[in-house]
Amino acid sequence: MNKKSISKIHFYIIVAASIILISACITIKISLAYGFLSSIIFTSTILIKYKYTVKDITVLLFSGLKEAWMLYVLILLIGAAASVWMASGVVPSLMYYGFEYMKNMNFLLATFLIVSLVSIFMGTAIGTVSTIGIALLGVGKGFGVPAPILLGVIISGAFIADKMSPISGLFNLTLTTTKRSYKQVMTAMLPTFIPLFLITALVYYLIGRNFSISTGSENLIYYQNAILDGFKISPFIALLPVIILVMSLLGSKTIPTILIGLLAGCLVSVFSQHMSLASLIKSLFFGYHGSTASTELNKILISGGIKSMVEVVLIVMGAVSLTSLFEKTGMIAPLIEKLTSGVRTKRQLIFKTALISSFLTIITCDQTVGILLPGRLLQDKYNELGVDTTLLARTISDTGTIIAPLMVWNINALILKSLTGISATSYAPFAVLCYLSPIITIIVSYRLKEKQKSVAETL
Repeated sequence: MNKKSISKIHFYIIVAASIILISACITIKISLAYGFLSSIIFTSTILIKYKYTVKDITVLLFSGLKEAWMLYVLILLIGAAASVWMASGVVPSLMYYGFEYMKNMNFLLATFLIVSLVSIFMGTAIGTVSTIGIALLGVGKGFGVPAPILLGVIISGAFIADKMSPISGLFNLTLTTTKRSYKQVMTAMLPTFIPLFLITALVYYLIGRNFSISTGSENLIYYQNAILDGFKISPFIALLPVIILVMSLLGSKTIPTILIGLLAGCLVSVFSQHMSLASLIKSLFFGYHGSTASTELNKILISGGIKSMVEVVLIVMGAVSLTSLFEKTGMIAPLIEKLTSGVRTKRQLIFKTALISSFLTIITCDQTVGILLPGRLLQDKYNELGVDTTLLARTISDTGTIIAPLMVWNINALILKSLTGISATSYAPFAVLCYLSPIITIIVSYRLKEKQKSVAETL
């Protein structure tokens, strides 16, 4: 497709227009899918001026969409799995045993550890906050913990889901874009994640010493009793999601792994929780709503099912399509080349990756573009310098993905405020993991040995 190169001024106009259109969606509270669609239409209009036909543009869009088709299926399956984790008693069991564990521990540290664990199995940061996170905010009042501090702790644990959960849509987008497996990226992630997690836990332990656990335990008992009234609770049920984690770490493909976990959850829902098949199918497609004797618990145990993920799929499709136009028409290549032209070492490359991913997340108000653009366009540079692209995936997850809730204008921060009434300006100083993650990634990158051929081979 020999077309005239897009001028820099037109490229900058397209980028500016896209940012404005996506930001406008957040301002007027409509789906980001409309922003991406509008950006695609605007970009296509400019491309037509450069002799691209409607057919040319359509081919580019569909070729980009086709590359990520498995991701759309995966996202829909994740929506179904989230409902099954509720209906089968997995999430209630994790909450029940988590609350039992908290009774004799430093409350803030226990909160961070439990939310971190639940987030891995929930696969969504916002979903984790809106379930066990909301419950813990209520419990925290009894312990006298200021809500912004506690929400910061909860967010630190919850966003581990977006960073590294095997059933996270965002993390699987990272894996798909960089063409790496879960096992490969998790192996590369350990040098940054282990110190990050330990330092964050230490900070919360020190802060948590200021709050007494002698009062407020009645809130824990209230939620536990409500869970026992509504579900059959068992350690074996709570361990059900471990199947997914173990299979993922063993290198199993994601979609079959999710399907196995989904089937197991369905069986537990029917035979252990005595849910009718009709109700189960309805929950899979249209979401699960708790029906216990506790109104407070019912407000927490809600999942949107496959239906709720349709909008997510449309947003990802929009981002993939727009990125495809940027990439396949060559308009983004000169900018990426300029940004990486002075890069000569692995350290510099990781630092630039962190900057690009973070910058895109900040200006687009969402993590999707911060994953797609650097994930696609920096692979050649990583190969050129002999750096394994597992480090590309790791750096994106450690930076652009994890910083999202820290910006007031980001879609994640806006959702969190609607859920809790607390602004990012209040909780951000206490979301230690989210702002410490990029720092540790940069520090670890400076310990890389430049003569290594493939970093992943040495881990």
